[in-house]
Amino acid sequence: MAALDKSMMIGVIGAGAMGAGIAQVAAQSGHLVKLYDNRADAAKETIASIEKQLKRLVERKKFTLEQVQQTVANLQVANELADFEHAGLVIEAIVENRDVKQAVFAELESICSAQCILATNTSSISITRLAAGMKHPERMVGMHFFNPAPIMKLVEVVSGLVTSKEIATTVFDTAAAWGKVPVYAASTPGFIVNRVARPFYAESLRLKQEQVADCATLDALMREAGGFRMGAFELTDLIGQDVNYAVTCSVFDAYYGDFRFQPSLIQKDLVDAGYLGRKSGEGFYSYKEGAVKPEPHSVPPSHHPAPSCVAMGNLDALSALVMRLSGSGITVDQDPSSLLNVLKIGDATVVLTDGRMASERANSESLENLVLVDLALDYQKTTHLALSRAHNTPDDVFQQVVDAFFAVGIKVSEVADSPALVVMRTVAMLANEAADAVLNGVSSVEGVDNAMRYGVNYPLGPLAWADRIGIDRVQQVLNALQTSYGEDRYRTSLLLKRLSDQGRGFYENK
Repeated sequence: MAALDKSMMIGVIGAGAMGAGIAQVAAQSGHLVKLYDNRADAAKETIASIEKQLKRLVERKKFTLEQVQQTVANLQVANELADFEHAGLVIEAIVENRDVKQAVFAELESICSAQCILATNTSSISITRLAAGMKHPERMVGMHFFNPAPIMKLVEVVSGLVTSKEIATTVFDTAAAWGKVPVYAASTPGFIVNRVARPFYAESLRLKQEQVADCATLDALMREAGGFRMGAFELTDLIGQDVNYAVTCSVFDAYYGDFRFQPSLIQKDLVDAGYLGRKSGEGFYSYKEGAVKPEPHSVPPSHHPAPSCVAMGNLDALSALVMRLSGSGITVDQDPSSLLNVLKIGDATVVLTDGRMASERANSESLENLVLVDLALDYQKTTHLALSRAHNTPDDVFQQVVDAFFAVGIKVSEVADSPALVVMRTVAMLANEAADAVLNGVSSVEGVDNAMRYGVNYPLGPLAWADRIGIDRVQQVLNALQTSYGEDRYRTSLLLKRLSDQGRGFYENK
């Protein structure tokens, strides 16, 4: 089966933000769309609101007036569910309550033709469970859009236990025809995005709880070094601390208390206090009138000349940083025969984190004046890096590294000596959870990476990022985290370990 023909009428139930967005997407793609809501005049008001928003986009030359007129002409109010009698697809986008949704689908089965696809935009309820009790559960499928639906590209096409493969394929192809990036997912807790994204929040929350760095610094590092659109604290303030905490608790409970998804006590404190983020005026940051967002902490330069450097052995990812240093007029000598694989900056020994704490690694490898460098999306372009140092690395030696980085346009935030620093720790955990999702058949490698790129705007898919870092190093980081904490939370996914043992990557020799 291919995408639904444009002559097919699409039904949308729920005229809230998600329903409105889905209706707009389908109407823009040329379908007649009937929008139903059980609140009086809600659907009519939503269509008027869509028209008003689209006309603003005409002024910004994002749409033509003709496109707006056609889209609005394709939107109609459904006065009752019976108006979906001839629909080819009905998408439910109402309250996240299983009983309410099941009652709606039971009524739809008595109204719609046997060929009509019944889809739900649920983000958390099992498709299998929603379909239970239906006369034809094979035609129930998840069609999970992301807010705002007209802008966000991702659609998770979620199959329950008995969802027809042909139905899932049709929905997948239809979403693609609507300009979306669809991915297949199995109906497991959190589907793809809400499961795989948990470490993005959890690791920053733990780093704050352990006083490794403050919120503003951690957020800045995730943005400016990691390439993420927002850090965990500003993002959860935007989402709503209550909403984000509830999703984490839901996933944690659904996986029978697996500590990979353990909720955060400091986030619970915010929720208990009513500090829900932007919507309440207070969260990790204050949004009250006159409030000033705190600046991230960085180490000021000494304004002494940058010291000379020696690149010793194979520096892997840090070779890009060496090129940047040498390209900025800093003297960088090469010693490729060295077995140390370190970058000497003045008197400091600089290495990329492998997950061990700085003092632990300095003691283990007898490295003097050790400074650890965090992961960056692109060392040639990054403007900010996290560093940590061994307990016996003196201030003046650490300052030499700060001055060298400052000379090439990189701010340095010193963070407490903690396993895997900030970006490396978070990316390794994201890759680990993504690998487990693939191992458990939730989606494919490409499906998981596309979900995270187009659903939450990650700069790289976690599995592609793991390939770039090196599967062995990711496993090394995870092993170091597990050793440091003694927690099952950091256990390595069997798939990641298998690929490491085979010397392969996620996208290599598949």
